[in-house]
Amino acid sequence: MYFLCPEAFFIFAPLSVIFVSFYMRIGWFSTGRDEEARRLLEVVLFERMKGLKVDIAFVFCNREYGESPVTDQFLEFVKAHGLKLLLFSSRNFMPDLRTRDREAWREEYHRAVWNVIKDHDVEFSFLAGYMLIVGRSLIEVHRMLNLHPAIPGGPKGSWQEVIWELISTEADYAGAQIHLVTPELDEGPPVSFCKFSIKTPEFEPLWKALRNDLKEKTLDEIRKTFPEDYPLFKKIRDEEFKREIPLILLTLRKVSLEGLKFLKGGIDLSDEVNEYIRAHSLRP
Repeated sequence: MYFLCPEAFFIFAPLSVIFVSFYMRIGWFSTGRDEEARRLLEVVLFERMKGLKVDIAFVFCNREYGESPVTDQFLEFVKAHGLKLLLFSSRNFMPDLRTRDREAWREEYHRAVWNVIKDHDVEFSFLAGYMLIVGRSLIEVHRMLNLHPAIPGGPKGSWQEVIWELISTEADYAGAQIHLVTPELDEGPPVSFCKFSIKTPEFEPLWKALRNDLKEKTLDEIRKTFPEDYPLFKKIRDEEFKREIPLILLTLRKVSLEGLKFLKGGIDLSDEVNEYIRAHSLRP
């Protein structure tokens, strides 16, 4: 379903034909914990100026002013761009329950979140740096999409866990996907994905260095010594990270034109993502 927004325009053509440009309304969830959260929203807003038919009906943040200087900057950015800002502090919500029973707290918090956002009719909400696991109480009443740093069928968990799993299994490919949020963490049906080989000549010296290091240390010891700084780990992360924003933008563009679809395995946007990177002077 699509909604007519203030940005929609009418062109009155001969013979009384009316052409209408519709914008898809979405919600935006972010903790606003780092500069990348602001950059991602900034890029989406810039693409709207260039024709991306997406209207951000609200930005929801689980922090309020004064909880983090970086988040405060994010909130000011949201306000400066005239977006509807919805704040509901997770830190201040039922702290005793959060200490005693995190899962029960998660359900109560997101049940309350629904009351905050429910009057804003949207197609779905996008989780863009939202640092909480969403409770079933919200998932069951509100459709949400999430970015996960692995291809469909790939490792689950944080991006750090994903990369170390790729290394431990000597995987051929890495990538990212956008999927529907479900109660099963990182297992919702994918909307889209992109992938890249981590067995190219560019990667081979890094795999060779790992094999040499494994003669003296276990992989677990290497991981503990270099949790995010090991050369192979960093290279995989760098290549995956540069694809995140293009994947999000291209997916939003496709969904805004064709609607939200869940084809088996998701839509492979690898070529389009690489072309976007080349067009913006980033090496794929």
